[in-house]
Amino acid sequence: MSGEKRRSGANALRMNRRRSHRPNIKPQTVRIIGGQWRGRRIGFPVRPGLRPTADRVRETLFNWLQPTISGASCLDLFAGSGVLGFEAASRGAAEVFMLDSDPSVVRYLQQQVTVLNADQVHLVQSDALSWLQASIQNFDIIFLDPPFGQNLLSRALGILGGKKLSPGTLIYLETESALPVRSLPEGWEHLRDARAGAVEYSLARVS
Repeated sequence: MSGEKRRSGANALRMNRRRSHRPNIKPQTVRIIGGQWRGRRIGFPVRPGLRPTADRVRETLFNWLQPTISGASCLDLFAGSGVLGFEAASRGAAEVFMLDSDPSVVRYLQQQVTVLNADQVHLVQSDALSWLQASIQNFDIIFLDPPFGQNLLSRALGILGGKKLSPGTLIYLETESALPVRSLPEGWEHLRDARAGAVEYSLARVS
């Protein structure tokens, strides 16, 4: 074998080894568990802090919301995979606004909106807290399920507590069980709470 062929073969071998060590990161999927899209799987990208709400948690949450979800206006403030918002739309919410600051996440959400023909879902690419600070819109149900470890939930509660939310507005809170929500804004009442592994979740209502 000539020296040129040997070098060519060695280079190809090194390239194959590099390829074999590259992580094969594929989009993840999560299943909608109720409503018109029950059983459909939606895709989302792998991102730090992106943590879809588990099936068992969503089942409990939407049992809590069952009397009010039909026709509701919803805000999924830290959308991520979008599963809370899509679950709400699947179960009859009239409109769902989903926010995320990551453009690649929003692109995935748009793909799911198109595939599901979910005209009631509206996407916003924005920093959630900045958008919330400026927003004057009222919602019937607000989902707060931010990435853990960044103090985002308490900051969102601080902003919402300073707004005149309509009486009866429902707010879903999901946090680390090691760092539960210990106080709610003035005028809010605690309705329900539960725990699933390392996650604590609860429902509050504006009086």
